[in-house]
Amino acid sequence: MDYHRAQEIINSPDIIKVLYNNDPVWIEKLNPDKETALVSSDNLTGGEQNVQIEQLIETS
Repeated sequence: MDYHRAQEIINSPDIIKVLYNNDPVWIEKLNPDKETALVSSDNLTGGEQNVQIEQLIETS
């Protein structure tokens, strides 16, 4: 995924499925300078993690 698409997903009123390491996650916040996203999921240690946006996969 690229930064522009991640921003569209955050701003969308729709629920858009996003995966990180094959686990569903919510994009909470983006860091445009580092091109990272703060994602949350029950499957992540501590519930949240900063990841490279390019590691996120949008599913349909």
